[in-house]
Amino acid sequence: MIVDERYKLNNGQRIPKVALGTWQVSDDEAEAVVESSIAAGYRHIDTAIAYGNEAGVGRGIRAAMETQGLHRESIFVTSKIPAEVKTHDGTVACIQESMERLDCFHTDMMLIHAPKPWDEMWKPGHNYFAENLEVWKALEEAYAAGKFRAIGVSNFDVDDLKNIMDECTVMPAVNQVRVHIGHIPYELIEFCEQNGILVEAYSPNAHGNLANVPAICSMAAKYDVSVPQLASRFILQLGLLPLPKSTHEERILQNADLDFEILPADMAELLEIDGL
Repeated sequence: MIVDERYKLNNGQRIPKVALGTWQVSDDEAEAVVESSIAAGYRHIDTAIAYGNEAGVGRGIRAAMETQGLHRESIFVTSKIPAEVKTHDGTVACIQESMERLDCFHTDMMLIHAPKPWDEMWKPGHNYFAENLEVWKALEEAYAAGKFRAIGVSNFDVDDLKNIMDECTVMPAVNQVRVHIGHIPYELIEFCEQNGILVEAYSPNAHGNLANVPAICSMAAKYDVSVPQLASRFILQLGLLPLPKSTHEERILQNADLDFEILPADMAELLEIDGL
């Protein structure tokens, strides 16, 4: 199964090719969602300090380990430093608090959630280059201390990445960005690939908007899969890592079933869709 397969990161670590996204999953829901997802075959769980559900994610992982007889090392857990935290000491504190909330022995990867605070993210102005270097330094120190298997970023564009790459001692392993049918940042993906940075694609189903596109629905029907399944398979065939999300057990199982192939002509058709 695809959920059993792994990509090799630029530091030699291996990361499962599909991750469960937990954005907008409440802390109360997270335990059952994570446990069900692991039972369905997921081995990669993505959370963030800003999601407010790390404790629930940790409970779900521990429950899955107990009920399913899994070793902690078989599950890859990612969290993220809040976009508003832009100091070295603030990052150190966030790392410790995050690990305590997750309470699942260790965190596999930590990302900078965004290059700017969210309320400034899409506004011109201060680029936070110096501040991001302070955050990255704290992540490098934690990585060197063995707290993480990998470190990376999220929502970083090319200039943000270059700022880190020009000064870092540890290269970002991943860049988690919005990618889905109808929205493919080709230049950013190409830059990441050229520099050995794996692109993770959040919102592969475009927050449900792909179901409003007749051509995509017809394509999913052709393969006898759901639109979210088609969307995640599309991401995989681009060589990226999708993060599908659901709180419903039936859909969690369905979203993990990605062992089909979109034909080249159909991939070309999906790549022509734009503006979503």
